[in-house]
Amino acid sequence: MKLTRLVPVALAVALAAAGCSLESGDAAPEGTVKVVVGYQSKTINTVTAGTLLRAQGYLEQRLQQLTDAGGAKYQVEWQDYDTGAPITAQMVAEKIDIGSMGDYPLLINGSRTQANERARTELVSITGYNPKGALNMVVVPNDSPARSLSDLAGQKISASVGSAGHGTLVQALTRAGIDPAKGVEVLNQQPQVGATALESHQVGALSQFVAWPGLLVQQNKAKLLYDGAELNVPTFHGVVARRAYAADHPEVLQAFLAAQLDATAFLNEKPFEAADIVAKGSGLPQEVVYLYNGPGGTSFDTTLKPSLIAAFKDDVNYLKSIGDFAELDIDGFVQDGPLREAYTGRGDYDADLASGTNPSKVTGTDPVCGVPVTDPALAGEVWVDGADKPQPAANPACLLRAVRAAEAAGKTVRAVYLPDAELGTRWFADKAVWLRDGERYLPFTTQAAADRYRAAHAGATPVTYRQAVTEVRG
Repeated sequence: MKLTRLVPVALAVALAAAGCSLESGDAAPEGTVKVVVGYQSKTINTVTAGTLLRAQGYLEQRLQQLTDAGGAKYQVEWQDYDTGAPITAQMVAEKIDIGSMGDYPLLINGSRTQANERARTELVSITGYNPKGALNMVVVPNDSPARSLSDLAGQKISASVGSAGHGTLVQALTRAGIDPAKGVEVLNQQPQVGATALESHQVGALSQFVAWPGLLVQQNKAKLLYDGAELNVPTFHGVVARRAYAADHPEVLQAFLAAQLDATAFLNEKPFEAADIVAKGSGLPQEVVYLYNGPGGTSFDTTLKPSLIAAFKDDVNYLKSIGDFAELDIDGFVQDGPLREAYTGRGDYDADLASGTNPSKVTGTDPVCGVPVTDPALAGEVWVDGADKPQPAANPACLLRAVRAAEAAGKTVRAVYLPDAELGTRWFADKAVWLRDGERYLPFTTQAAADRYRAAHAGATPVTYRQAVTEVRG
């Protein structure tokens, strides 16, 4: 899809031009239309409707175009939260007009807001998704003896109840034969609190949404126990808008969706540059942001795909499992009309809707093996400190050779990324569980995945990442 993008300008310039304010609670001057946007700076699969969108000033630019064309003046207020729950609370109170959050919080949002017509929301776009569910994961302390989710029976697990990470935990425990209500003790904690509890061994595991699992693993504070992709159920983040606000100011919703398309195009075209912008805006390490926002990571595609909506409908039972929530009519909640309108003149909505291909993938020529990078299931990247961008690797062996060559030349390797050999989840190669099977080196996100492979391939043997780098031929 080719989208017309606005040239990014400094946020301060955009705000000054649009007469916008970032101060929470500021009243808009008389004759000015105000829009309050709730987002989660550290939930980096919502960046095209949050951190990146805000940093690039796309929404302010779009609204300024309306003003320049003789329309009203507009003021944007950005409110940053750690999870989707407070955004929903503010939407119920009619204090946030547009918000972004994960799939399970979206269910709660739709359920909680529908009792009041002024607060009632609708799902208008997707920010990012993973077709198998890898956006949510369970991590454990590095010294934990657990090898699979079943080993957590009877333990305390930290999760933000009502979050996407909690929703995945409930599904995963159920599949593992553990009653999520009685088989473990779930502590309802904010991600930062849970991370501290995990590090101090107050809990046996933490189940959270991006980017918390990757961050804790990258900081050597945890190891991955369960990859949400094992569920093989799509997970996504999306944008909700208050229907009453959209009815009163349809041009603002159109400007927001057009700006989201601008941000999506920028991220897919320049993922490394986008990761740097998001890292600065969120306070997360760029290595962690790029894990999820880089090629082969999250699929950033705004369309409301049937596969995502079907999974969304199946998730409705989750509402009943955590409390007394009103029934939610998903078909009525999901509204693609505004996004289709925003697509006008910018691309083919139905073609993008039907596509299941990640818009961003590793491409180019592998400089070590000297071959084109063509297989997304094998392709990885090596980020050498000081380089303009990570270099592509055609497959795990080529990647291991590239790391060895860089280190032999005295260079520092900042991060290495590869897809899991079983599930395809993009992960840190140096944090993966490695096996050698003949001449092949295979990375897995979890020990459980490696164990499954070994059970079917008797000749496969465990190796460490450092062993793999040293031993690989070539």
